[in-house]
Amino acid sequence: MTSISHTFQTLRVSVREASLSGEAPPQEARQQCALIPFITAGDPNLETTAEALRILDRNGADFIELGIPYSDPLADGPVIQAAATHALQKGTKLEQVLEMLHVVIPSLKAPIILFTYYNPILHRGIKSFLLKIAAAGVRGLVVPDLPLEEAEELIQTAASFGIEVILLVAPTSSKDRILAIARQSQGFIYLVSVTGVTGIRAQIQDRVKDLISDLRSVTDKPIGVGFGISGPEQAHQVREWGADAVIVGSAFVKRLAEGSPTEGLLAVEQLCRELKAAITSASLQKVGFVDILQDSRLAPSPAQI
Repeated sequence: MTSISHTFQTLRVSVREASLSGEAPPQEARQQCALIPFITAGDPNLETTAEALRILDRNGADFIELGIPYSDPLADGPVIQAAATHALQKGTKLEQVLEMLHVVIPSLKAPIILFTYYNPILHRGIKSFLLKIAAAGVRGLVVPDLPLEEAEELIQTAASFGIEVILLVAPTSSKDRILAIARQSQGFIYLVSVTGVTGIRAQIQDRVKDLISDLRSVTDKPIGVGFGISGPEQAHQVREWGADAVIVGSAFVKRLAEGSPTEGLLAVEQLCRELKAAITSASLQKVGFVDILQDSRLAPSPAQI
């Protein structure tokens, strides 16, 4: 399993080579935009989680973010909070998730990024926690409640295990703080598109474009945009603003929870394909967005879900 940084480098090289060979127009000769789906481990069960990882990997995911269910998910909106609650009620624990990943990760091309709060890490001890997730094949780590000022120990220890700690930039971050986070974040920089928790929203704030530009002015690290992206049109917009990755969570979690596990997996597969098409196409018409957006199942709700 390759590292997150190496995978982004591969995406950049593949686009450059396509441009030089005439397969892509000059305006497309920049880093390919990566797709990063998010799902919650154990919802509706770990068997379905394992199959969802395989499906996402086969249908365009460049990385996959896997949430560890936690009882107090402060950064998550109602959809992901509900998923975490369901998983915990079924007795899902970190050790079970890692056992599942031991089996699944060798068959995946997409690196796995764990999303977890800091308390479970402290409870097990930083080194012990990192040893376990590295042994399972995890390559990245997002800890939303870990402030930059307290992240150094985790970042340095994780690096010794081949794990990249990805830091978050908030819309309210000052330019000085953006620079500090950009310097420390590993793999890529996670740009939060909204002030608030995760969730499906009707549109992405225009300020995200300016934030991407601010980051570009201080770093050449890849920029992933998450929180609030729910469908192909939003993903395409974020790509056009210059993001190197789009991160989609609640939309996948919601679909996976609806109906039977089989129906949920089919819905996840469809959404993954449509999002991938949206961020690799040159125009809305090229990927048939008119047809996609007329599908009521994909039309984002004006309210956070």
